[in-house]
Amino acid sequence: MSDKKILILNSQQIQQKIDRIAYQILEDNFDETEILIAGILPRGNHVAERLKTILDKIAPFKSRLLTIELDKQSSQLHAKTNFDVQECSDKVIVLVDDVLNSGKTLAYGFGIFLDVPLKKLRTVVLVDRNHKNFPVTTDYAGVALSTVIKEHVDVVIDVEGEEDAVYLR
Repeated sequence: MSDKKILILNSQQIQQKIDRIAYQILEDNFDETEILIAGILPRGNHVAERLKTILDKIAPFKSRLLTIELDKQSSQLHAKTNFDVQECSDKVIVLVDDVLNSGKTLAYGFGIFLDVPLKKLRTVVLVDRNHKNFPVTTDYAGVALSTVIKEHVDVVIDVEGEEDAVYLR
């Protein structure tokens, strides 16, 4: 694998994608009084925080940020959350991650909510790589990339000393 990095999205483009996704979420949930934005740590949570900031400015509904920490290496669902999952009953959940590759992370994210009757569950990713091993789709994606398996997508977001960017290596 080459060390050459190809810039896919710069800081301004990332913000434009997140802004657009926020407006799509607003359109999809205009009649709601509250939505819950669940960011998957680490970088999905950064995207979720930015979505919440925009929605707080443009939406008539209240938005609340939830945090999900997953053990992505495990073959079983192991998750830590900063909320009681029962609080999500009959609510709209927006599940957010940075990159959709195999779909495993989002599938585990879905698993947290399986025993709760939700009003709606939507998914957001900044980059959709289209290499799914799981039957997972995104409702809102910043950019869809057709890549080869050997390539890697690096999302640099809210990293001290570095400008936000998405790279393909």
